[in-house]
Amino acid sequence: PHFPISAGSQPRRRAKPARMQSALYPNVHSLAGGRAVVTGASSGIGEAVARRLAEAGCGVALVARREERLAKLAAELKAEYNVPVEAFKCDCSDLEAIAALPERVQATELKDPTILIANAGLALGKTGADDNNMEDSKIMIDTNVTGVVALCRAFLPGMKERNDGHVLTTGSVAGLHAYAGGSVYCASKFAVNAFTQAMRHDLQDTALRIAHIAPGWVETEFSNVRFKGDDAKADALYKGFTPLYAHDVADSMMYVLTRPKHVQVADVVV
Repeated sequence: PHFPISAGSQPRRRAKPARMQSALYPNVHSLAGGRAVVTGASSGIGEAVARRLAEAGCGVALVARREERLAKLAAELKAEYNVPVEAFKCDCSDLEAIAALPERVQATELKDPTILIANAGLALGKTGADDNNMEDSKIMIDTNVTGVVALCRAFLPGMKERNDGHVLTTGSVAGLHAYAGGSVYCASKFAVNAFTQAMRHDLQDTALRIAHIAPGWVETEFSNVRFKGDDAKADALYKGFTPLYAHDVADSMMYVLTRPKHVQVADVVV
């Protein structure tokens, strides 16, 4: 309703429209000439963000178990974007393999990486806590939790010494809200979230930036892996709604990575 202005009062000044481009916004952090290590890079979110990084002029160390896929992707990105790209076969549940990774990267054009994307992870099965397959549970914990901890342990000392680096961990909304049939997977992603928060505190007196991204349902090979190749079960997860796609999550990652160096984006839920 309209209320008349009382005597002696002054009408409110109309706020000026906010400028969409602030003085700082054009000064986004360029990734050109940077060097990124991306785990889980043979498919899904890892592959998608590797493509976006290369497109932005950033060299990429592609890390995953599937060597043939990595080699094919590396050749494609080199040819299309003319940036240094190397493929590194590595099982991110293997502590010795992870510990050896920095030395392997240092021997290439991608030495002294400026970006670390701890993205490798998986879910196996969808049973209740009273019926968990313990072998599957161990694989999830070893990859999703211990692998992330080991990866950061391997690369952070160099980044800290150079006082330059951006670490991004891939969590999940399952690490914010647990669900039935995913007790171990949810626990692993809660752990990634907590680890990332603590890591940010550990490094708060440095110039390093630490971010955590928590995607919702993303249609990738993730569900096929979860159900061990049962396509019908995997496809059923996405019925009735449009899920996220890998490039959607990669876009969010690129937003985080391209903020000016004084901007710390801590958490993103997609």
